Amino acid sequence: MTSTTGTSSHAPAQAAAAALEGDHWIESLRDGTRVLVRPLRQEDRAMEEAFIRRLSPEARRFRFLGDFKAPDKAMLDHLMHVDYAHDMAFGAFAHDNGELREVGISRYSTTGDKRQCECAITVADDWRHRGLAVLLMQHLIDVARKQKITRMFSIDDIGNEPMRELAHYLGFTREPSPDDPHTVVYSLAL
Repeated sequence: MTSTTGTSSHAPAQAAAAALEGDHWIESLRDGTRVLVRPLRQEDRAMEEAFIRRLSPEARRFRFLGDFKAPDKAMLDHLMHVDYAHDMAFGAFAHDNGELREVGISRYSTTGDKRQCECAITVADDWRHRGLAVLLMQHLIDVARKQKITRMFSIDDIGNEPMRELAHYLGFTREPSPDDPHTVVYSLAL
């Protein structure tokens, strides 16, 4: 992977940069398309909302395990709360008709013991099958390891075939959810 280190005047981004040994990366996908990958920032709120709104109903259901058309303020507040230690999020951004657009996001949030984290990955429908999900998850896994997290897990819809393939590729194990027969738990020892 290509790494490009930039400078930023934002303290949270600098905290993430210290943990990551860089604050942004210009990455090439399998088809040669280049994307900017960096920690999510508060000023990305409008792009995060637009990203969720553009997702297909199936993609929103797979990501949030529920149906809705648009995120409400409380959901956006929750998604934008990233402290770069216990909660981490990486956005992938690309230029679309002259504007920077969010095209993917990976995130984790630690559990109460701070040794485990629940993760999630979402890629824009028109950006799938280019290797973006793998790239975003690799950044997330790397920082989780640096934060001394020992296990990463994801709770997903049993019918989410793209997640099944991604989890298998990344080495996650798969188990039925003990709480819901319609979900599965993917787990990766770090």
